[in-house]
Amino acid sequence: MATLEARNLTKNFGSTRVLRQVNLDVSDGEFIVLLGPSGCGKSTLLNMIAGLESVDEGDIRIDDYVVNKVEPKDRNIAMVFPSHMPCTRQ
Repeated sequence: MATLEARNLTKNFGSTRVLRQVNLDVSDGEFIVLLGPSGCGKSTLLNMIAGLESVDEGDIRIDDYVVNKVEPKDRNIAMVFPSHMPCTRQ
């Protein structure tokens, strides 16, 4: 496992600020959940950690190494996207 730190992460899409100085600490072996309403920045934060979105301000550290400019394939992390299947009653 690894530690994860996000320090003062900020992300803008055009003139819209979608993340403002987000800080996050995840210890080795710790399990976390990001919960919030649609459009609050959960997926954007995860995409930044995975390297799929650029960081406008702040740092992402994996095991104390800044990975802001590290390619997604070189971060040695994985991401799973949920499938929102409609529930059908029988």
